[in-house]
Amino acid sequence: MHERKEKLVNPSGRLLARNAILNFIGQAIPLVVGVITIPFIVRGLGTERFGLLSLAWVVLGYFSVFDLGLGRATTKFVAEALGKGEADQVPRLVWTAVTVQAVLGIVGALVLTGITPLLVERILKVPSDLFGEAKTTLRLLALSIPVVLISGSFRGVLEASQRFDLVNAVNIPTSVLTFILPLVGLLFGMNLPGIVTLILLARVWASSSFLVLNLRLMPKLKRYSSSLSLFPRLLSFGGWIAVSSIVAPFLENLDRFIIGFLLSMTAVAHYSAPQEVVMRLRVIVTSLTMTLFPAFSVLEVIRDKKGIEAIFLRSIKYILLILGIIILFINVFAKCILQIWLGTDFALASSSVLQILSLGVLFNSLGYIPATLLQGVARPDLPAKFLLLEVPIRIGTAYVLVKKYNIIGAAWSWTLWAVLDMFLLFVVSVIIYGFSMHAFFSRGIMWTFCFIVVLWWALYELKEWIVLFPQSIQFLISAVILCSFAAFTWRYALDNVDRIKVLKLIKLCRNWRVRD
Repeated sequence: MHERKEKLVNPSGRLLARNAILNFIGQAIPLVVGVITIPFIVRGLGTERFGLLSLAWVVLGYFSVFDLGLGRATTKFVAEALGKGEADQVPRLVWTAVTVQAVLGIVGALVLTGITPLLVERILKVPSDLFGEAKTTLRLLALSIPVVLISGSFRGVLEASQRFDLVNAVNIPTSVLTFILPLVGLLFGMNLPGIVTLILLARVWASSSFLVLNLRLMPKLKRYSSSLSLFPRLLSFGGWIAVSSIVAPFLENLDRFIIGFLLSMTAVAHYSAPQEVVMRLRVIVTSLTMTLFPAFSVLEVIRDKKGIEAIFLRSIKYILLILGIIILFINVFAKCILQIWLGTDFALASSSVLQILSLGVLFNSLGYIPATLLQGVARPDLPAKFLLLEVPIRIGTAYVLVKKYNIIGAAWSWTLWAVLDMFLLFVVSVIIYGFSMHAFFSRGIMWTFCFIVVLWWALYELKEWIVLFPQSIQFLISAVILCSFAAFTWRYALDNVDRIKVLKLIKLCRNWRVRD
């Protein structure tokens, strides 16, 4: 058993790739479900109630910050313990974190319950006829806070053990139900609080499942063993994670609340619908960083600086190659995408928002890699300090731009913040680890970025001309463009190691096809 655990936490390239693919599948499936179901949810609830539901999703995610970063700290210290062969330390680490999180969750529930009237009646522009539903919805969300926090530590044990197959076995149905259950509730004539209740029951099931999987993976956890002496160690790391967890969601979702304060719930819906989808493109980078965090933690413990540099630079390149091309097509064809997905009204109101936010998401996603590196090597204070520095800048630009340019101003405010945060994270990561500019060029990173910019300009200039042709010709032109990008990628962006991995992947897919 001990040898098996050592193998599980070994951050080899093959294991990281496998887990990244599993995480991508686990997050892509809910994304597809969300794209399909959101139009029906909007029609069923109405624009204003959908605006409330979108805010409920934000609140449900935001109040997980009450765990003081203990979920992330659990992942790091369990990964280090397993990497050192000190598995006996795991039960005390886990149960100490869970105990503290249970207490913090109760505090968070009381806080949200107490400020609910203020949120509904004073801060948000909720129509008076929806006051009752809005208050009940937020109070129900308060009940979920302890469950969300506790599940974070149990999930962290699985992540530290690189068992992302088990993590996704729980996360996939839970995330899918977030979009399916509103439709089920509408089918049975439920109001918004009833729909939120269904979503909360799904969260309870997820937390229970993580607990059962933890007990099966590590039977020693069946015996409760906690120690408050471990709390300072967890808090010293998790405290800065908590700061990031508090500030980052606030900065990310600030626009929705400012729009709700200055404009209307309809404007919130026009902004949040494209934002919900484009933000979910980050599943590509989060699926990777979920595996990178415990890997960086282990590599730092064994002092493998070359391994850290190789993983860091390759991760940046892969994000540019995969996410960059997707963002490019969304940016160019935003109006057409929204018209097909949500109809003409949303396309007219939100296409510019989608274009601007898509660029912001690319920069924000690139910033995830250095942020994960800094947290994994025990410098979580730096990303947190940058976020604190950005708070007044973000609030000021968001307020001014929303007031002057409505939801388009909100999109520009978000994108400018993403660029600033990414720049700061990259600069400090390069300084700490001494990554040279030559390394960025030798790995094909800078060439990839330049080619994506050129391709975006070409597509933007050709867009009006391409739509004049029949769909078959449009498809052919798009295929030629993609093939050109693939050829460039193979020649200039990928090195020999990358090419070998691609060929192995193609061979593996062919073998699967033959077996089928």
